[in-house]
Amino acid sequence: MKRRDLLKLGAGLALAPGAAMLLRAQDAAANWPNKPVRLIIPFTPGGSTDFQGRLLCDWLSRHFGQQFFIEHKPGAGSNIGVAELARSAPDGYTLGWITVASHAINPTLYAKMPFDHIRDFAPVSMTGTFPNLLVVNNSLPVSTIPELIALLKKEPGKYAFASSGQGTSLHLSGEMFKVMTGTDMLHVPYKGGGPALTDVIGGQVHMTFGNMPTVLPHARGGKVRAVAVTSAERWFTSPEIPAIAETVPGYVAMSWHGVAFPAGTPGAIVDKLSATIQRAMATTEMLEKYASGGSRATAMTPKDFVAFIKEDTERWAPVIRASGARVE
Repeated sequence: MKRRDLLKLGAGLALAPGAAMLLRAQDAAANWPNKPVRLIIPFTPGGSTDFQGRLLCDWLSRHFGQQFFIEHKPGAGSNIGVAELARSAPDGYTLGWITVASHAINPTLYAKMPFDHIRDFAPVSMTGTFPNLLVVNNSLPVSTIPELIALLKKEPGKYAFASSGQGTSLHLSGEMFKVMTGTDMLHVPYKGGGPALTDVIGGQVHMTFGNMPTVLPHARGGKVRAVAVTSAERWFTSPEIPAIAETVPGYVAMSWHGVAFPAGTPGAIVDKLSATIQRAMATTEMLEKYASGGSRATAMTPKDFVAFIKEDTERWAPVIRASGARVE
């Protein structure tokens, strides 16, 4: 055999391990999922994460013929559950719910994070966007933002707002409101939006800037009074509810949810799930179900989702610093 032919053969043999690895990855993605997939939700049951997570798990279970099931891991403004996701095996069978809290707010709010929100994850797709909805206990004598501002200024520090935890969008929505209106309220953190809303309904806390998918049905059912949304303008599902920005120009606090795998998960699996979620969020079924809870079904490619996360982190950072909020 000529020397030139030997060199070609040697080069081919050198490439073989890499080619074999690629083929194995492709085979794994083609067969994925071949067993149940766990979705870690870093909040308690009953909140907007639970609402959207169950919708997504149901759709994916039907589509793939394998069970996608939820495991709740609440605490520390979602950091506990998201940290468990980061530590999980990158085999495609542990998926996690990430939000504006874990991947945009907490990196600035917390003095020390148990994970790197960029390095430790493989974002798959956003699933939904929505404003928060300011609702008050029915006994509170306010129906509008001007009335609420007047009440808070009349008796500073007397009234309290509940949130789903330190550093969540519910918490920062309230802090932003305080800064931009010059008012003072006590913050009462809970381990999820569900318990926070329960205590507002019961009168233990006066109000909450709740995720719209969670609180809108309760407002429509008369259990709490809707005052205003935190989007830049009135939200498409409830145009009858004013925006805070109509009274407080420039006030905007949007929430988003999405899913991610641990870093190192095979790219072919990430792409397969992302493409599936993009198809799901474009269906009439998902658009209508998300809208019924006050959310807009929204999907992104992994590349676009990563870029969005970086941009949103930079967007929230000055707001958090200006509010003075900090978790040591």
